[in-house]
Amino acid sequence: MAYWLVKSEPNCWSWSDHVKVGVEPWTGVRNHQAANYMKSMAIGDSVFFYHSVSEKKIVGVLEVTRDAYLDPTDENGKFVCVDLKAIADVNNPVSLADIKTNPHLESMVLLRQSRLSVVPLQNAEWAEIMSMAEGVAHL
Repeated sequence: MAYWLVKSEPNCWSWSDHVKVGVEPWTGVRNHQAANYMKSMAIGDSVFFYHSVSEKKIVGVLEVTRDAYLDPTDENGKFVCVDLKAIADVNNPVSLADIKTNPHLESMVLLRQSRLSVVPLQNAEWAEIMSMAEGVAHL
């Protein structure tokens, strides 16, 4: 199993929006590196849901339920999406500021390539963030 983080602006698609529908395609990614990361996702992988822009914090956990397929919102047929299922709220949202000050997370792709909407996480990074979040509360 691999670990990932996806970002969304809460005013466009929020964690509560995703929880309401349960499983939803993660569409609209138009960056080639982020799309390549999505192509590497596999069914059963775990994913943090991160509210970007105004909130800048990890708020929930998703699971990949369908491997990458052509994004139906891409008229050119070049980009992919995956289906993500809402699994759990984090008990304590983890802010970007907290991530930046944690020495165990200084090598995160999120910090080095901050504009990407999909990034991989190392196993130790996932575990550290889960510790910071004080675990999850299942939906």
